[in-house]
Formats: sequence, structure tokens, C-alpha cells
Amino acid sequence: MKKFNIRKVLDGLTAASSSSSATAQPGTPRENDVVQETLQSEHFQLCKTVRHGFSYQPSSMAFDPVQKILAIGTQTGALRLFGRAGVECYCQHESGAAVIQLQFLINEGALVSALADDSIHLWNLRQKIPAILHSLKFNRERITYCHLPFQSKWLYIGTERGNIHIVNVESFTLSGYVIMWNKAIELSTKTHPGPVVHISDNPMDEGKLLIGFECGVVVLWDLKCKKADYRYNYDEAIHSVAWHHEGKQFVCSHSDGTLTTWNVRAPAKPAQIITPHGKQPKDGKKPEPCKPILKVEYKTTRAGDPFMVLSGGLSYDTVGRRACLTVMHGKSTAVLEMDYPIVDFLTLCETPYPNDFQEPYAVVVLLEKDLVVIDLGQIGYPIFENPYPLAIHESPVTCCEYFADCPAELIPALYSVGSRQKRQGYSKKEWPISGGNWGQGTQSYPEIIITGHADGSIKFWDASALMLQVLYKLKTAKVFERARTKEEKPNTDIVDEDPFAIQTLSWCPESRMLCVAGVSAHVIVYRFSKQEITTEVVQLLEVRMQCEFSDVDSPDPGGEQTPTVPNPGASSSPQESEPPTQPATGNNSSEGPRDNIPCLQLRSSPLKQFPGYQVELVIQLVWVSGEPPQQITSLAVNSSYGLVVFGNSNGLAVVDYLQKTLLLNMGTSELYSPSDPFQRQPRSPRKARQSCGALCDSNDGSNASEDRCKSPTSGSASPCNSDDERKQKFIEKVKFKSRRFSKTVANDFAKMSRKISSSSDQKPDLENRSQRWCPLTCNRRFYSVKADKKAARMNLKWGVYRTRSDPKPNAKDNSFTRSRSSSVTSIDRESREAISSFYFCESFPRKSDSLVSPCLLVGTTHGSVMMVALSLPPGGDQRLQQPVGIASCGTLVRLKGGMLTMGLLDAAGTLLPPSYEPWYDPNTSDEEKEKSRRRRPATPPSSQEGQDSQFAVLCSEKQAKVVAMPSQTHLYKHNITETSFVLRADVVQMAGANCIACFCANGHIMTLSLPSLRPLLDINYLPLTDMRIARTFCFSNLGQALYLTSPTEIQRITYSQETCDNLQEMLSELFTPVETPEAPNRGFFKGLFGGGAQSLDREDLFGETAAGKASRSLAQHIPGPGSMEGMKGAASGVVGELARARIALDERGQKLGELEERTAAMMSSAESFSKHAHDMMVKYKDKKWYQL
Repeated sequence: MKKFNIRKVLDGLTAASSSSSATAQPGTPRENDVVQETLQSEHFQLCKTVRHGFSYQPSSMAFDPVQKILAIGTQTGALRLFGRAGVECYCQHESGAAVIQLQFLINEGALVSALADDSIHLWNLRQKIPAILHSLKFNRERITYCHLPFQSKWLYIGTERGNIHIVNVESFTLSGYVIMWNKAIELSTKTHPGPVVHISDNPMDEGKLLIGFECGVVVLWDLKCKKADYRYNYDEAIHSVAWHHEGKQFVCSHSDGTLTTWNVRAPAKPAQIITPHGKQPKDGKKPEPCKPILKVEYKTTRAGDPFMVLSGGLSYDTVGRRACLTVMHGKSTAVLEMDYPIVDFLTLCETPYPNDFQEPYAVVVLLEKDLVVIDLGQIGYPIFENPYPLAIHESPVTCCEYFADCPAELIPALYSVGSRQKRQGYSKKEWPISGGNWGQGTQSYPEIIITGHADGSIKFWDASALMLQVLYKLKTAKVFERARTKEEKPNTDIVDEDPFAIQTLSWCPESRMLCVAGVSAHVIVYRFSKQEITTEVVQLLEVRMQCEFSDVDSPDPGGEQTPTVPNPGASSSPQESEPPTQPATGNNSSEGPRDNIPCLQLRSSPLKQFPGYQVELVIQLVWVSGEPPQQITSLAVNSSYGLVVFGNSNGLAVVDYLQKTLLLNMGTSELYSPSDPFQRQPRSPRKARQSCGALCDSNDGSNASEDRCKSPTSGSASPCNSDDERKQKFIEKVKFKSRRFSKTVANDFAKMSRKISSSSDQKPDLENRSQRWCPLTCNRRFYSVKADKKAARMNLKWGVYRTRSDPKPNAKDNSFTRSRSSSVTSIDRESREAISSFYFCESFPRKSDSLVSPCLLVGTTHGSVMMVALSLPPGGDQRLQQPVGIASCGTLVRLKGGMLTMGLLDAAGTLLPPSYEPWYDPNTSDEEKEKSRRRRPATPPSSQEGQDSQFAVLCSEKQAKVVAMPSQTHLYKHNITETSFVLRADVVQMAGANCIACFCANGHIMTLSLPSLRPLLDINYLPLTDMRIARTFCFSNLGQALYLTSPTEIQRITYSQETCDNLQEMLSELFTPVETPEAPNRGFFKGLFGGGAQSLDREDLFGETAAGKASRSLAQHIPGPGSMEGMKGAASGVVGELARARIALDERGQKLGELEERTAAMMSSAESFSKHAHDMMVKYKDKKWYQL
């Protein structure tokens, strides 16, 4: 019987409705009918794959010395397990309570976790995704400490009331054996001893349990006799206790910074009291108290003095000193400073047996934001080089990009230049946490993750095969001067701190060109080179972008309806005009407003650039009449054209990085043609500025209720539809500005003000606006070019250059964008129309064009998509001498919400990526450069030649559209969301086809087919609870995506069914079969005179027969999903069948082995019987009957 699939039926209905709506539109090209879409819903499934980075807010740690696996618990209930490099695992407690302690069942593939909600859980680590087997929830007592002896199934649990309960870890049931606090302490004691802070058994006698109470009382409890053997009293509170391996001494750490050493049989007073960091007075008095020693460990060696490792205990006069770990070995004391506060530490030893010489070889130190492993075997205690990707948060991540299926030679190239950046002085030994095995996945394509950071650094990561390894680090702040004192801080009001933070980046993997934009309104263009160079003077281009009213008459809306397009042959290069030059240093005196100066000062000394990414050009936006430049919201680079384009809330600028010149500096409104129906009015005066650290602007109080579920950009209204107060403010500003112009221009502004005041209150439709607003030209551009010691100020308007000597000092910008990424710009509730996205392509700039040519698609925060035509000179030397022509072709289409992403498909539905130039080393010899130039194509790729139609794919915060080119016919439209808005969208390749992947603010992840925009996937995955997710979420090809789930961790997910199916094979294994080391040899005399370790049959003491049943109300047993019953139900598919078959084979083999042994025994018995019978026959063979 054929299986019925409802998803295929829905896909068919959706495709039929989409195609019917498309054919209903006139002018649809026939090529659309032959596009075969292969993607179906069956190709998609969403699941988490792996989490990278340092555990956020760690709280506890444990280590398995046989399996060599490290476990870290966090305050949010997360559990991270680490083995060898590349072996990582993440799991989460459902309650989200903090993990207060972890205990391995050593070499058993299991882990016990104790949480702050008074529950304990048993994790099964023998499967690739660990699961909880059992849980036990205490109802009446708070858990404070746990202890599980080596090779024991009985877990001791200390509580806040001072009692100790015992749990069987196999069945997770409570024993009836309880150690009550009032029986443990002396009867004469009148006060409660406080919570249990320590439990451990005597290394040489398992029947003696050492219990430490917070008040300073330590009790040695006899488990068999159920009474206290000895009680040890001290005036100061106890934080931790550690045994000597012989079981005759133990050490306590106290709250006054002292260590007390006690002999087991001498409870009257400590054998020794020391204050490791206390100042010893000369008169023999007690040393001054120090900070508490939070933990101490006492480890012995065969050949030398024991090690005593402790955290805390510093003197109180060391104010501001960083946290320290102290290592005392013999007479030497080493104080190791840490970068962050210490959460916990563990000493790694050669043996898991507590009654043998420990032989410590390393100390694992868990810090608040790092994991450090110290080598105890080398002089100076060097640290091991950490193989895990724990340095993601070295500086806060501000942006993130993900590239799957990169060129194969990229990762080796980045690794070769990054290997020279590694620090020296690490331990030469192998990383001691070496357990587990790598996965056997088939996913082999290269993946690279790029992270931008608050200190201006950029890190390249190898993310192939579910692993993460840093390849190369680039420091962009090196090109700027650093302020050494508070008085020398950079001249910037954009950010209070982190002036070099990365805002957005654009990277071309094929050409290796990198372009980054920072929060101080600067753009840096980098080339990749394997040669080291020294740059004497860094090339600088200063750009002046501002918004002020024009001194020319507004175009008449009643005129010709066709867009006025400049001649594409007319160059927009500033080199064609010769404006009067002036110094670009600007005015920074106290008499007038700050003007024509950048936010950061460029480095004046020569810059030594190592192999890797090297600075090609620095572009800085400058202050305009006392106003700081607006932050850059979008950025794109194209190596084939040699162009960089960036935009903000003022407009866009196009820079030729080959000629180091500014080609275009234009306001957003100037991109619209004069008769464009989507022409926008200029905005009212700016809103109040916010603090620079804000990632999301606060909502306007009047609009908070009705705009809560709307996209911030699409919900903004034009001044024509604003209230009377906003209109009046706008009119006053117009009148104020008009006083600085001639009388004729002032009259024109007054007429325009009257038009705005008397305009209709009807709200125009965002998509079908029939009324053509009278455009008021507001975006006049001034910029200064600093290249080859020239400085120029020009005014650019549609390719016509006019020089100006007096910029308006009172020109004010509108609201100030503070976001750190273009995707978050939509959340900033800006009224001004900003540039939000770019896309270089080979397409048809105009409806009448029959041949493709270089173009630039420009998207805005109000949903407009404009086409800009590019006229490139021939290659070679002419490209470096002749200017590039730029012409705006008006609006292509309008969508609801701000534009997020754009793409281009050919007539067959294949994605047409932007053209690129193959990489070549810019610092090689001239001959090699010439050879590489000849190899490089001077024209666009041949795959794009001879095309007669294309599909433009456009996606905004609300909608997705597909437009036929060059007819500009709207073929398909899909409303992605009505109540929310899209945060990130990308056109990605998936299973040999293309689709649009979207992440919405309401947590939904969706995919749409191309070109018909059929919904293929819609899953409510992750509601937007943190702006960090919106800032870092990104999709990549082949069904991969990631986001920053915490300040220190990257979460990778997949929306590919194929990857989900293969995930089990790709994940690493934590548990590997390892033989437990042999127990230490007791020796002849110790065995003879009873000096060795005393064993204890805990089953006789704690079992139900001897101890009885525990109270049912004390704790509740909860079977976990990973228990045997749950595992049997969940074991399905190939993996489960194989596991069951393997178990059956093992059982069959065991039975066959037993049968073979029985058969051998029977054969031996038969042979023996035969032999005896033969001997009897020989003995009586020749005897007569009377001789018997």
C-alpha cells in the first residue's frame, strides 16, 4: 500500500495556486513555464547540530581520569562535555536550574549532576547525544554537597540541614540509612553546625566517612557502628577538605585564609596551621587574616614533596589584584595570576585510586570566562595550548557571517598565515583531556565562519565537519592611532567605547577581497597577500555625507512621467571636475562646530603588514557642521568591478578602490527619478539621540501599542500623514533654513510648506501609490577626497558637479542610527529612509535593454529597490586610468518593510552569483602580476552572456517578490509575515537548487522555493529574546545556519533533511572502552598486618534489607527519557536495529561460549571415564575368578 503524504499534496496545491496567480499577470515571460523546481518539503528539517565556545556562566566541573573527559556545568542548567580536540557535546537540563556539582561514575560512561533546585540526575554518556536515565527530586531538604566514591554505586548527599542521605545510583532510590546532624556533632553543642560542605571517605578505610560542616566542625563517622569516631573543632568556617592518600592526615581550608592540617587520631588540635599569603609578625603573634581559601587539594608523589594547590587566601591589602591560584610544592610557593575570577579547579592525577600516590601532572582551572590547564611537570608551570574554540568571546562578537562550500584552497591559505600568529611559551606536552573519538561523517565541504568583534578584530574559523578551529585573526585597529590617555580619546560621539568595533563586513571568498565597516563610520578594504610588506602611508579617502535642503527648484510633478535618467556614458568620477582644493583637516576649534574631521585618526607612522590581509584603502566619513557621521548600515565589495559601495541613513557612496577615488555620493531620495511614484518626502527633524551602547532603540510611547507587532521601518509614516505638531516643526525648520538662501528659493520652500500642511490625510498604500508626491530635493552631498595629498570638496547631483565654498553649518541630520548591523537597523524605528542592502549583478538596467551589463541593486529601509547602471572601462591599464560611469535608473519595485536581501536567477532558475576576479597576490613580482592579469577574465563570465531574461529575487521584512527582467513584471509575491517581521533572509543553495531562507522576530524559520515562492518549511524555532540573536543570525548554503546563543557560544543548526539524517554519524563519541587501571599493590607486610586499605560491603549497610526504606515524602523519583524503558521505545531506525542486533549477537555468542565450555567439560569427563574403564579391564584381564 502506498504511503499517503499530506505535505506533497499541500506542495502541489501551493504550486498550482502560485502558478495560476503568476499566469494571470500580463507580460509573464514564457521562460518561467520551463523552470523545474526540485525542492520539496521532504528536503527540509530543522535541528540543532553542535554548540561551540566557552560555557556561559560556568558553575561546576568534573573530570573522569580514566576516560579523560571533562564536564562543565553552568548557572543556566547547561552541560558541556569535552574530550580531545574536536570532541564536544552540549546538553541541557529542562529546569534550567544552576548545576552546583558534577560527579563522574569513573569509566562507566555516566555522570551525576546536582542542581540548585534540589534535584540530582544520572546522565548516560554511552550515546552520542547524552540523555537522562534517572532523576531524583528532594522535597524537604536543600542539596549542598555530593560525593561518589570510586567504583561505588552509593552516592552520599549532604544537605543544608546538616544531614547526609545515601542514593543508589543504579536504581536512583534512597537508602534508609541516614546520618543525622544531631548524632554527628557532640551532644553538648548548642548550635546547629550549618550545611554540609564536604563529604569524603578515608582513602584507607571505606567504612570511615569524613563530614565537614560550615561552622568549622569536622566529624569522622563510622558507617558500621553508626557513630562518630572523632570530632575536630576549629574557630573559622570550613570551605573544603582534602585527604593525604595514606588516610592518616587531612587538610582543611578556612574563611580566614588559613590551612589546618589534622592527624586523624589527634582531634584535640591541628598538627599545623599555616597562612600561605599572610604576613608573619615578628613578635610571634597570629598573622593578619586573609581572604577565604575557597578550595584546597593535597596530592602526593613517590619521588618528591607533595603538591598543595589552593584558590583564594590572598591578603586583604592586595586591592585590585586579580584572582590567583597558589601551588605549594616543598619549600616553593608559586602564585599564578588568572585573567578572570576562579570558579573551580581540579588536579589531574595518574591514578583514579585515592589510596595510592596521586602523581599530579596538571591542574584544570575553570574561570568565569576561560578554561586554563597548567602543567605541573615543568619548571615555571606553563599552560597547555587550548585546542578548543573557547576564545570566541575574547572581545564581544558584534557581527557574524557564515560561508559553506568555500573554495578548497582557502582554509590552507588562511591557516598558513594564521599559524605565524600563535603565541609561544606553551607546554610541550600533549593536551591532557584526550578522551572520546571523532565522528565518521560524510560531510566534507569546507566551511568558514567570520566573526567581527568590539575591539576591531576579525577572526576566521574553520567550521568544517561540525568542528571549529581558529584560522586567522585580523586586527583592524592597527591602521588607527590609539588614545593613550583620557585626554587623547578619539574625536567621536558615535560610541562612548569600542570605537573600532566591527559593524558589518563583506567578503568575496573567490577573490579573497575583504571589506569591513566600523561603528566610527569607517570602511577598510583589505587584500590577501602571502608576502610581508611595510606601508609608509596608508591610503585614505575622506567622504562628506550630509542631508540638507537644495538650493534648486523642485521638479514639477505634472511634467513627463518617464524617469529622467542621466547619460550612462557620462562619468560620475570626481576626476572630471577640478574643484578648488582645501585642507581636509577641518575645523575643530572651540569657536565653531566640528567640521570635516573623521572620528578616528589614521596612523601616521609606517605600518608593517604581515602575510594575510593587508590594508588597501581606508575610507572615513567626516563630521558635518558639528554633527557626527551616521553609522554605516550596508556594505558590499565586488572584485571584478573594483568597487566598494556603502550606505547609511544619509545615502550611499560608491568608491573605486583601484583608483582610490570616490565615484558617487548621493542621497537616498536622489536615487528616485523625479516622476517616481515612490518618491519620498524629506523627514522631520531628528529624534533625541540614544546612548551609543544601545542595540535597539526604545519605542515611541504614542505608537507603542499599535506598532508593537509591526516592522519598525514599514510602520513609519511620512510627514504628510503626521500630526499637526510634527508638520509645524517641519515648516519651522524649512523656514529657518530658507533664511540662508535667496528670496526666490525661500518662496519655493514656503510653497512647499503650504503643500505639506494642506495635504490629504489619507494614508497611501505602500505598494500601489497612485499619487505622485512633489519631490523636494533634500540630499545635497559634500565630500572631500584625500588621495595623493589632494583634498577636494564637491557637490554631486546626477553626474553634475558644482563647487561650493560655504556648506550650511546649521544643517542637521535626522535620527541617529546606533545599531551594530544592517539587519538590526530595521529594529531601530528610524523615520529616515536608509540604505539597507546592496547586490552587484550582471543584469538589464532598463526595460529597453537587450544585453546584460554591470549593475547595482540598492535596497532601502522603506522597501524600495533601485537599479544603478555601471559603465566600466576596459581592463588593464585603461581600468586604472579611465573613470567608471554610474547612472541611476530609478525604482525597480517596492515591497513592504525594509529590504534585506536580493538575488538574481537565470531563465532556468539557476542562481547567478556576482562576478568576481580570481585571487592573485598583489605583492608578487611584476612578471607574475602580468601573468595573473592575463589569466583573469576581463569580461563577465560567459554563463551570463546571451541571456534574454532573468528573475530578480527580492526579500524584505514582510514580503518576498520575484520580478522578471528586463520587463520588470511582477511574477510572484509571498507575504512572509503579517504580525512580525523578518530579521535575516538569504538566498541560499540547497540540494542542487535555490531557495530563500528567513528568520523572523517571532522565532519562525521559513524557506521559500524559487522562483515560485512556495512555502517549504515553517517551524517555530526560537523567539527573539535577545538582540544578540538578531545581530548574529545568518544562513549559509547547503542547509547550514548559526547564531550567537550567548555572549560566549555559537549555536549551529541545520535545516537540511539530509544533514539531520546523517547527524548521528557526524557527532563525536564521548565514551570509549578503556580498561580500568589495576588497584595498587598492598604489599606483603601490609597484607599481613592489616596496613592496607579496608574494604566495605556497602550493600549490607545501605541496602533495603539492613537499612530499610526511606521516607517517600523525602524525595521523588522521576524516570528519565534515557532510561532503559525510554531507550527501548526510542531505539528505532538503523542505529537502534544495529544496536539490538549487536546485543543479540553478544548474547548468542555468550551462550555459545557457555555451551562450548559445557561440551569440553563433558568430553573431559568421558575421556576420564574411558581411561578408568581401560585400566580396570587391564587389571582384571588375566585373572581367574578365584583370584578376584
